[in-house]
Amino acid sequence: MALPKITKEFLREHGIRIKKRLGQNFLIDEGILNKIVEIADLSKNDIVIEIGPGIGTLTKKLAEKAKKVLAIEIDENLVKLLKEILKSYSNVEIIQADILKINLKKLVTRLPSYPVIRFKKQADWQTGRLADKVKVVANLPYYITTPIIIHLLRAREILSNIVVMVQKEVGRRMVANPRTKDYGALSLLVQYYTKPQITIKVPRNAFLPEPEVDSCVVNLEVREKPAVEVKDEELFFKVVRAAFEQRRKTLKNALSRARDLDLSKKKVLEILEKADIKSLRRGETLSLEEFARLSNLIAGE
Repeated sequence: MALPKITKEFLREHGIRIKKRLGQNFLIDEGILNKIVEIADLSKNDIVIEIGPGIGTLTKKLAEKAKKVLAIEIDENLVKLLKEILKSYSNVEIIQADILKINLKKLVTRLPSYPVIRFKKQADWQTGRLADKVKVVANLPYYITTPIIIHLLRAREILSNIVVMVQKEVGRRMVANPRTKDYGALSLLVQYYTKPQITIKVPRNAFLPEPEVDSCVVNLEVREKPAVEVKDEELFFKVVRAAFEQRRKTLKNALSRARDLDLSKKKVLEILEKADIKSLRRGETLSLEEFARLSNLIAGE
């Protein structure tokens, strides 16, 4: 069944008002939609989580390729429309919910068709190690992109890929290298857990209504294990946050003034010397490996 052509008239006829507060910009460009599905590389064995399906333009294409599509939509009016226009797709489940409040592991493992490896030890099950992986494919609401990415990475054990439409500037931050203006805490978070790649640049006229920013599609390939080995992940990210809270501060000042770390300037200088990192460098110059080395030395104190 083909979806109806999505226009302002169509939305008006169905009583759908575009809600800016929910970041609603519906992707309607057929070519971009097809490219997203191609990048996701779906098969009939794949389970897909779609966040913010909106008016179902991407949902339909995902359903034609995947085994199951779990489409999570917060807007009650859109949920009603989706259930109507996608009713012929038996492999689509429309869920009205806030993505940030959903336990994704529980959502997926409750599916009768989802194979789960049963471990002898309860602790093994709690790690979330499962038989198959899930793919996330979504046009994310831009105003909460970063919280959603963090939420997804917390469920990374069940995910193989996260293919998302984001604001162009956010995409640049995800893939940024040290010593560039876009490099920051988000870059390190994403690159620690995934291999990010910008795959498509998307013009504003691909949406209804047109957003005020440019967009891109990023493919985050979830790593089997983090990019670097750290003794304490929580501490590692505290060090990263401290280094970027005030970008222009030197590491000596940024780390010694960070409340979360409770380190004197003398101790910071000692640790930086052991890490072979000059104290006058700034956080934006450190590589992932250098941050790992630094946090591991702090963990050993």
